Amino acid sequence: MPADDPSLRCAVNDLYADHHSWLHGWLRQRLGNACDAADLVQDTFVRIIRARNALEIREPRPYLSRVARGLLTDLFRRRSLEQAYLEAMLWVPEEEHPSPEDQAILLQALLEIDRLLDGLGSKVKQTFILSQCDGLTYEQIAERLQISVRSVNNYMAKAMEHYCLMQLRLQSS
Repeated sequence: MPADDPSLRCAVNDLYADHHSWLHGWLRQRLGNACDAADLVQDTFVRIIRARNALEIREPRPYLSRVARGLLTDLFRRRSLEQAYLEAMLWVPEEEHPSPEDQAILLQALLEIDRLLDGLGSKVKQTFILSQCDGLTYEQIAERLQISVRSVNNYMAKAMEHYCLMQLRLQSS
């Protein structure tokens, strides 16, 4: 359905008018912060606009809360990762700190890696990171994780399959 379809635009407007205040209160209660709640409300409606499915939503509050809950999880994950990055930077001498621009790029890359690895088991994540970030061979990974080389092969295949599926999802959205 085209994004400029009047019935779709009307459905989004109605959804926003009818449920914006409720969603904001629901998020504010969970966050304890009206500004973050307002941001997530807007992000929720942006997701609905992009999905172009406002006409199909039969139970708006459960749907909106599910979308918002996912965004809330993303927010907490992003903040946790940012905090871990800042704590790691405390161990780096100040003269070696990257510029603010480079820090922003690094943090964005970390968030992207985290998003791509989301949903994988811990052994698969460890295997992938040791291979791709640390440059270890499959034999070295097997030794470090105390698993077989065949398991390393299987874990890498799972990681690559997951990556390919994520890319397909991104292209289709």
